[in-house]
Amino acid sequence: MRSRAALAFARSFLLGFDQPASAHAATDITGNAVGFTGSGLTRVANGPRFFGVPFSDARVPDLVGVVQHGVVYTGGTGKIAEHGGSDPEDRHVPILVYGAGAAQGRTVRRHVSTAQIAPTILRDLGLDPDRLQAVREEHTRLLPGAGHRRAH
Repeated sequence: MRSRAALAFARSFLLGFDQPASAHAATDITGNAVGFTGSGLTRVANGPRFFGVPFSDARVPDLVGVVQHGVVYTGGTGKIAEHGGSDPEDRHVPILVYGAGAAQGRTVRRHVSTAQIAPTILRDLGLDPDRLQAVREEHTRLLPGAGHRRAH
């Protein structure tokens, strides 16, 4: 059972976490100084509410930290993570498809998911994407322009 008091404490701690200024000083792509909170978070959301599932669903995290634009977590020597956040620049990533049979010079502006890449590649290799459990359970579609024919 999740404790609302524990969640409130963790949220407060993460948003109030601070380090020496030098530990989280940064610059943007143009070299201008950018300040971040010590944790790099803009907000800490209730996990079940963030994902739209019941509070009793133990499969989701209790809390979800939403990072500030531009935050990249490192161990001081290299990146640890930067993709997968809720920032539009984490979600809106161009995909370039190249190879035999790919439509040349075609731009598809529809929203897609990275989950669509694997089944599309499998289909293009002549394999059955429906053999992937996630494709079957989530009804994952192929990327637009790849056709909807399934190899069986």
